[in-house]
Amino acid sequence: MSSDGQDDLAAGVAANLPYLRRYARALTGSQDAGDRYAAATLEAILADSSMLAGTPARVGLFRAFHAVWSSAGGMVDEPPESRVMDVAQKRMSSLTANTREALLLHSVEDFSHAEVGQIMQVTESEAKELIEIAMREMEGALSGKVLVIEDEPIIAMDIASIVESMGHEVTGNPRTRAEAVKMAKANRPDLVLADIQLADNSSGIDAVNDILAEFPDLPVVFITAFPERLLTGERPEPAFLISKPYSEEQIWSAVSQAMFFSSTETLAA
Repeated sequence: MSSDGQDDLAAGVAANLPYLRRYARALTGSQDAGDRYAAATLEAILADSSMLAGTPARVGLFRAFHAVWSSAGGMVDEPPESRVMDVAQKRMSSLTANTREALLLHSVEDFSHAEVGQIMQVTESEAKELIEIAMREMEGALSGKVLVIEDEPIIAMDIASIVESMGHEVTGNPRTRAEAVKMAKANRPDLVLADIQLADNSSGIDAVNDILAEFPDLPVVFITAFPERLLTGERPEPAFLISKPYSEEQIWSAVSQAMFFSSTETLAA
């Protein structure tokens, strides 16, 4: 490969690495486990750059990840004493193989059915079927109370409508850090869905950390217009992250996946 070709390849991988981290973390339910798989993918590509051949860099990167993920048996590599990971493994074992992967690739990472097929090495129709199976198996399986931390009223109403259509109860819509903590303490949620920037310029991350100090292991989904700023791998970061503008399917998938794992990690502000 020419020097220019290598530079283009490296640039393509670098541009899409934050989104691979997001996918890996949502798939495993853990920043540490997800980042280990992402790092193993980069090592595999360095050893054999032909893994990216024949497809756009974004598709090739995720396809390389799946080669690593599949070779490990799709397991979450966490210490056995981790209660959350133990629960997650048991839940995953009850689902049809490869369905969560296909759902996340399509709904959160916005790959087409054909691209999901390329990544997972299945046909387009098989990819579509895997996504449909995932939605059927996860729909209604877990429901609970959701706190929506969002300072834009129209967005908050839209998110609440989507969450309620899934069978969840929205317990409140705080617009600031202080309101969020107060509402969470008054009515403990089963999941928190939070914007990063709040009405009084307070931080949604700080609000979530305050809530997690009271209720450890609550699942959290963050929404932000700048996901790459929270996917650097340089500090504790969210396992579940949605980009603005979002789609109904992205909210559905991220909330379902987060409740599926019933875990999150405290973030460094």
